Amino acid sequence: MSPVSFARQRYTTKAYDASRQVDQTIIDELLELLRLSPSSVNSQPWHFVVASTAEGKARLAKGAQGGFAYNQPKILDASHVILICARRDLDEAYLAEVLQQEAEDGRFRDDAARTTQHNTRSSYVELHRGLGDMQHWTEKQAYLALGTLLLGAAAKGIDATPMEGIDRQALDEELGLAAQGLSSVVAVALGYRSDSDFNAALPKSRLPAERVLTRL
Repeated sequence: MSPVSFARQRYTTKAYDASRQVDQTIIDELLELLRLSPSSVNSQPWHFVVASTAEGKARLAKGAQGGFAYNQPKILDASHVILICARRDLDEAYLAEVLQQEAEDGRFRDDAARTTQHNTRSSYVELHRGLGDMQHWTEKQAYLALGTLLLGAAAKGIDATPMEGIDRQALDEELGLAAQGLSSVVAVALGYRSDSDFNAALPKSRLPAERVLTRL
């Protein structure tokens, strides 16, 4: 199947079959897709919290209370739930870690190339730090990872639900994310749809191409 076919068949699952679990080999593939996701200047400013046990999902469900209670059954009944987090800042130690990894992976033909990469990435960091939108910038990278995950899940026949309807502050506190320099962004439930999922039978609806595309 083509990527477009997967995009056409995927949808946001509203109810999960709690009796079904996604095979670990598939989960491992999806986690590798997350790790390989693209990001601006290869900044990779993300971290992924994976809940597969009842205890782990219960902890993430603490972010689905009050006005977000409608998402709690999805979190508890899904096979796995991934909380996508973004770094609050990219300090010198983190930038050095990324640069060293690139060097070990053979990204630089010489020291000049390494210096150029470091200076380029640092200039973007300083740009967004100066604009005061550093966390907004890192969260945009996290959404690139989200898109990669959703299309990958569809390709593997796994149902998924991206959830912005979460109490991010509650999750940050529950998982001690601030102390790690992280902030929760969006949760994704993964599993298999329940027969009671009304959304499964509904047709996909998108604006026509001529409404959203401008060809130059």
